[in-house]
Amino acid sequence: MLTVPVRSLGAGDRAEAYAVLDRDPLGGAQVAERLTQRGWHRWRAEGRLLGYGGPRPEALCWVGSHLIPVCADAAAVGAFGELLSVQPRTCASVVGRADAVLGLWEHLAPAWGPAREVRADQPLLLLDGPPAVAPDPEVRLVRRDEAAVLFPAAVAMYEEEIGMSPLADDGGAGYRSRLLELIRARRAYARVVDGEVVFKAELAVVTARTAQIQGVWVAPPWRGKGLAAPAMAAVVADALHRVAPTVSLYVNGYNTVARRAYERCGFRTVGTFATVLF
Repeated sequence: MLTVPVRSLGAGDRAEAYAVLDRDPLGGAQVAERLTQRGWHRWRAEGRLLGYGGPRPEALCWVGSHLIPVCADAAAVGAFGELLSVQPRTCASVVGRADAVLGLWEHLAPAWGPAREVRADQPLLLLDGPPAVAPDPEVRLVRRDEAAVLFPAAVAMYEEEIGMSPLADDGGAGYRSRLLELIRARRAYARVVDGEVVFKAELAVVTARTAQIQGVWVAPPWRGKGLAAPAMAAVVADALHRVAPTVSLYVNGYNTVARRAYERCGFRTVGTFATVLF
């Protein structure tokens, strides 16, 4: 029996949930976007939001295609883990602040394991001012009629980063739909040379506090030529001007090449994420 207070949150808990998210605008960005963009009456089709503590929640945990703890200390992690470990896994990953994710995985591993991969060290980076290098003028927003041009690069990025194909389950229909959504929202960027994408990135998460960059990719023949930092600077400059007051991302700790490019661009480390992949 669950011995600590965990409950599903609803529209009546909106203010309290946002108060938790405001305590960690970077760690809770993915959850904040779901609740804000989808609206409190529509996000239930995608998952559920758990709150720990009472009478007001002190920590949150989004349970959907991804499992995302927010502001979860050891007590909250234990409570979420106790509840979720007796339920079937429905998520493709556990992602968020490293201490919460790795602590939660300790509780869940006996029931949900083994994981396909545990990425325990993913520096969380932030840039809240102008980029440190001049933006690449060739990097721009992807037009709606360029979806077919962007799609192969997006698939290549996904396969390289995740280690599996986004085409496996439904032939890529869901992945293509998500990409089109980002293009329509003016959140997909690329540099296109002779009809091929040589750099791409997306603002995968946007809140009032930050725009989180994901899907960064440089075509193999263009790597090692100093393209990444100016290209990222172009994305950052546009996002800061048009979308949010800060830009953030998280990167695998072992990806030293990407980390150097982000550092050149002006990003600084402000924490650590972790991801458990299934």
